[in-house]
Amino acid sequence: MDLTLFAVSRALDVTVGELWARRKARRLSGNKWSRADRAVSYFTDPAIFAASSALIMWCWTYLPEKLPRAYNKWITSAAQVDFRLIKALRLLRWGDLQYGRDTEQADLIQGMCRQYGWPLSWGDPCLSIPFPCAIVHMGTGQSCEYHALSRFVKGFTMAMGMYGSINLVLQLRNPSTKSSKRAMISSIRSSAFLGAFIAVFYYGVCLARSRIGPRLIGTDAKSAQNIDSGICIGTGCALCGWSILLENEGRRKDIALFVAPRALATMLPRRYEMRYQWRETLAFASSVAIVFTCAQENPARVRGVLGRVLASVLN
Repeated sequence: MDLTLFAVSRALDVTVGELWARRKARRLSGNKWSRADRAVSYFTDPAIFAASSALIMWCWTYLPEKLPRAYNKWITSAAQVDFRLIKALRLLRWGDLQYGRDTEQADLIQGMCRQYGWPLSWGDPCLSIPFPCAIVHMGTGQSCEYHALSRFVKGFTMAMGMYGSINLVLQLRNPSTKSSKRAMISSIRSSAFLGAFIAVFYYGVCLARSRIGPRLIGTDAKSAQNIDSGICIGTGCALCGWSILLENEGRRKDIALFVAPRALATMLPRRYEMRYQWRETLAFASSVAIVFTCAQENPARVRGVLGRVLASVLN
């Protein structure tokens, strides 16, 4: 299924890209290429990544079984979150934990209160409506903005260790001052992107919980339940992917096309019954045919690393 979705997403990319290129050529020849057209061209890859990231982060929070185990584990490692907080959000989502009612789930968050030295009343859904944002901040204090900044720094540091090491190894093949500088800038941009992704996700949650949500929806128990049962996570999911704008345009398309198949996988079953297997086979065969045909007729249309690989293999 993963291979099929990869092929389908690539086939859609080359098909839509070719149609858009022809439209662009017609409008340029007629001097009709507008700011709206340029905006669509500029924001398409970021929008694909943002939508894909929103689906993936929503599933990571509420439906982790829809993600590959290794992918789920990597996101959990990057998020650096107490699992009890995620479990509480799931219980709020499914109604097993409710504000203003004793559902015998207070021990979950109160366990965090004991660990971090917070008042036990913070973890009681009958007394704290909603739970203070300081619980989401996990020991960084009351300020949502400071928490977002600390998340950015942690994410940037983690990513810099990863990207910096990879680029350093690559530079050993042909070291030079110019290539080393380019590699360092690339590492910093990619690390800033990942750090911003994590920070914006958490700050989106805080925006919905304590900055904007209560003003628009209300502060009573029902409103707090609505916010914490999906709106806060949905806000974080919707915002975090736009951090891709920190990356250069070349990297945006590669990252968007890497994430898109994983987002599609969350909407489909991992396995089909044998009697429906022909659907996946047809989708894979048709997609591969489209991509290979385009790679031979118009190699530049197959974007990213895959395009370069196919060009070297088929030519």
